[in-house]
Amino acid sequence: METQTSIIKNFIAGGVGGASAILVGQPFDIIKLRLQTQPKPAAGQSPLYTGTWDCIVKTIRTERFVGLYKGMSVPLMMTTPITAVSFTGFTFGKKLQQGSSEEPLTLRQITYAGMLAGLFTSTLTTPAERVKILLQDQAAVSGSKAYKGPFAVAKGLYRGGGIISLYRGMIPTVFRDVIGFGTYFPSYSLIRRALASENANEDLSPLQIIIAGGSAGVIGWITGIGLDVVKSRLQIAPDGKYPNGMFSVVMEMLRKEGPSSLFKGTGPVLLRAFPSNGAVFLGYETSIKFMNWLAPDL
Repeated sequence: METQTSIIKNFIAGGVGGASAILVGQPFDIIKLRLQTQPKPAAGQSPLYTGTWDCIVKTIRTERFVGLYKGMSVPLMMTTPITAVSFTGFTFGKKLQQGSSEEPLTLRQITYAGMLAGLFTSTLTTPAERVKILLQDQAAVSGSKAYKGPFAVAKGLYRGGGIISLYRGMIPTVFRDVIGFGTYFPSYSLIRRALASENANEDLSPLQIIIAGGSAGVIGWITGIGLDVVKSRLQIAPDGKYPNGMFSVVMEMLRKEGPSSLFKGTGPVLLRAFPSNGAVFLGYETSIKFMNWLAPDL
């Protein structure tokens, strides 16, 4: 990770890492979303889901095991290029601050590069997550399938409100990704260096890469979970419900549900963060090594 490689290799390796993460983390993402967006119960009534395990059981009971992979086509199509863009943006951010590829980067410079990666990534994650959220949550909310697939969702959103509808939630997504990636990449770098120093070399075992990547994912999500909840509420809401965007969402959540509502879905988020981000970096590092062997001059 510390060795500078070409932007092309980082784009390809990031895509491999993104695809790996989806295969591992999709069920956790489904549960996180449903916990975050479930309606507040009426007085005297129990919530739709009492917790992470209850949500898992009810999802499987009503939608079978495949319900945990609802809307997976969107992340498979989008997360691969999104993760590719994040690693590309991170590499670009590092190159902007380096005089040469051999010049070591400070932790502050790695943080700046990570923040730039988050800014790049948010331009893709906003419409992708808007579509994914509507696909994932429609059965739980409406009890029926309103959309036949991701393209139908995107087409309907565009027809109803143009490009602005697809990019609803852009502001909290930018804040979430800039802050999240600004802690994600430097955390991985620090943990990787610590593990590498124990071996007295830069080659980590697959298990060490998973530990470093998974830990970085947990740290990154801890910093961004509140903004992710706000983003999810805003993206799934009916048109016109929140006239002042994320500010209206936050005020309503604090007024009706209290500060703890900003941390809804934290359990499945953190459960997902470790294995999925371990898979991201394992796929990334393995792909980089393979490409360096196959095409050292690329």
